[in-house]
Amino acid sequence: PSGPSTSGSICRTGAPLERGRWVSIVIHHSGSPAGSPAALDEQHRAMGLAGLGYHFVIGNGVGMSDGEVHVGRRWLDQLPGAHVAGAQGDHYNLTSVGVCLVGNGDHRRFTDAQIRTLAQLTGALSRELGIPADRILLHSDLASTRSPGAFFPEARFRELIAVAP
Repeated sequence: PSGPSTSGSICRTGAPLERGRWVSIVIHHSGSPAGSPAALDEQHRAMGLAGLGYHFVIGNGVGMSDGEVHVGRRWLDQLPGAHVAGAQGDHYNLTSVGVCLVGNGDHRRFTDAQIRTLAQLTGALSRELGIPADRILLHSDLASTRSPGAFFPEARFRELIAVAP
């Protein structure tokens, strides 16, 4: 896996890191078996968004390397996300970090590398930003969606973030 898995690398943003702004992390899936930041960016632009709506994307080996982390422009420039749907979407897009796993968690399991990387990334984000574990949320906790899907291993993920370095 590549990408920011330590607090130091997460802090290396183009704009000053706004620690007090980010109060939760929201986990999503792309809903497609393959994906890349460019493909997701194109899809989001077609939906009328200003590009990739997530702060981070984690690949599954199809379109990106398995477990690879893409750090999006929204994180680097400390911009609001465009990743949470529903009535509370505006609030969460302004105050939460959006992390997307490439894949469809309703059709198949995510790779071990993706889940390990997700735990490392969210663990580092939560430590650096002071976000407690109970504010690491699934998109389905906030909106009428199944994302990140029925196959998302929530219990295993929560165990991993509890011990993430």
